This record gives sequence, C-alpha cells and structure tokens, in this order.
Amino acid sequence: MTESVHLIEALDARKERRSERRDFFKNALGAAAITAAGATALSFSSSAAAQTITDADVLNFALNLEYLEAQFYSYAAYGTGLDNSLLSGTGTQGAVRGGRQVTFTDPVVRQYAREIAQDEIAHVKFLRTALGSSAVAQPVIDVSVSATSAFSTAAQAAGLVPAGTAFDPYASDEAFLLGAFIFEDVGVTAYKGAAPLLTSKAYLEAAAGLLAVEAYHAAIVRTTLYGKGIATPSLRTSADAISRARDSLDGGGANTTIFGTNDLDQGISSYSATPINLASTQAAVTVSNIVPLDSNGVAYSRSASQVLNIVYLNSGAASAGGFFPSGMNGNIRTSTAAG
Repeated sequence: MTESVHLIEALDARKERRSERRDFFKNALGAAAITAAGATALSFSSSAAAQTITDADVLNFALNLEYLEAQFYSYAAYGTGLDNSLLSGTGTQGAVRGGRQVTFTDPVVRQYAREIAQDEIAHVKFLRTALGSSAVAQPVIDVSVSATSAFSTAAQAAGLVPAGTAFDPYASDEAFLLGAFIFEDVGVTAYKGAAPLLTSKAYLEAAAGLLAVEAYHAAIVRTTLYGKGIATPSLRTSADAISRARDSLDGGGANTTIFGTNDLDQGISSYSATPINLASTQAAVTVSNIVPLDSNGVAYSRSASQVLNIVYLNSGAASAGGFFPSGMNGNIRTSTAAG
C-alpha cells in the first residue's frame, strides 16, 4: 500500500466530514511523488531570496508555517505537541519552546480549537508526504509565554500589553483567539502569494485546497472575535490593533484608508481606522469586516518576504527571530526590509 493511500485513510478515519476530500488528497499526493530534483526550477521574484527555487522549496516554506500553526493549536487544544515522527527532515531540527493547554470555558471555542488543531496536524502530514525525503525538519519554534516571547513581542507591538509585559495566549478563550489571530490571516495570504510561483498543476491544486482550509480557520477566528467583541469591545479593538501591527511589519500601511493601496491587512471591524457605527434599538453596532479583501472582492496576497517579516517580527532584513528564533529551514528563509 502506498504512502498516499495510508495518508488518505488516516485523514478519512479522523472524521466522516472529511470523506469528501478523498479524491483531492489522492490526486494531489499521486502527483506529489515527484522528487525535488525533478521539480521545475523558476525565478523567485519576491524579495525573500535572490535565487532560483523549485516547487519543493515553496512547499517547504509552507511546511515551516504549518509546523508553527500545528504546534500552537495542538498544545492549546490538547496540551501536547506534534509526534516526534513528524519533526525530522533536512536542515536542523529544533524544539518547541513553551505551549500548554487552554482551560476553555466556552465549549464552542474549545471545539473550534480542536477542529483547527486536527486540520493543521493533517496539513503537516500531507506536506511531509508530498515532499518525501525533501521535507524540511521542524525548526525551533517559540510559542512560549514570557515578557520577551514571540507572542508577547507581537502583543506589545500591537499595544495589547505594556512593553516588558507577557501576553499569555493560553490564559483564556479570548486570549487564545487573539493569539491565533496574530498569525492566522498570515497563512491565508502566504498560500495566495505562493500560488503563482508553483509550476506543477498538482502542487497548485494542493496549495489551493490548503489555502481554502486556512481561510475557513481565519474566518472562524475573526467571526468569533467579532461576536464576542460586541459584548466586550476590547476584543474587537485588540484584533484591529494586531492587524495594524502586522501591516507595520510587512510594509502594508496602517489600515487608515478604505481599500488603500498599501492596506495589505484589515481588522475585523470595518475597513477604516475609525470604526463605523450603526444605531440599533439596543446599542451602537460596529460594522463587521470578517472577510479581508480588495475592491474587487479578492483576498490579498503577501510575498514570502512579507510573511517572513511578520513571523520573524522584524520589518527589516532578517533570517531569524520571532516565532522562528533560529530561522526557518529550507531555501526560503531570509527577508528584506519592508518597503
């Protein structure tokens, strides 16, 4: 029995609702047996690296991001990280710093966390199987809680906590949602930005499927934060502040204009920095912005360099930092200064 069939069966066994994905995973993995040596080389036009890359390089870049998401959600939902069998590969394998289970009080948020965790673990397995021996190892990942941890640095930059203060994404349902929001949208824009770089139709189809799932995850987080933000406005304003902080890292502006040309990120409550309020019979309601898009109704993209600026928490040229203290593994690992 082939590795692809094993993977299909494992995915289908998790939940019956995933049975409709059978044909997609089967077809994608069948074509993914192409080795990295046989992958077509192309010019990497983004500012992340001045080199020729392969489709395998692009998928390994995605795998690094999936390691991060899978570890965070796995710890938050279950209190444990990925199995060691999913961590090896090319490059230097690193440990996970921090991570613990959230004591959820809202059963809906708890179920969302578990579902997303399972999806992200499946993504890691899928990409590792597709890449075979070319898959990169998990690098060092920081999902810890301290005044200088990645989550805290991001929260401080957004003004969620004072400088030198720790932000704990495992402290409550709401803190978990804000922690997830810090990088959840980034995965969506990363897959969309990477799509034009892929030359293999099978890889492109697989990336499209992964992007769709990440978009569902982002919508879950954005919708839940907005819903809870009606009763607790600080949740909404905190999410919007995180969005502005991401824009400051990737050079995408500060969410100050509606559909601005530099507005690469959007908060969850209206397109402008000053939320629009509509009078209701009970209270003023802030206009929602669950789906971040441009004037054509199209989701925006980030280059690999912009993604690295955010996960490294550094708007300058960098090859390590933030959620990846020792950098990513693979050929796409260095950013340039955000412009």
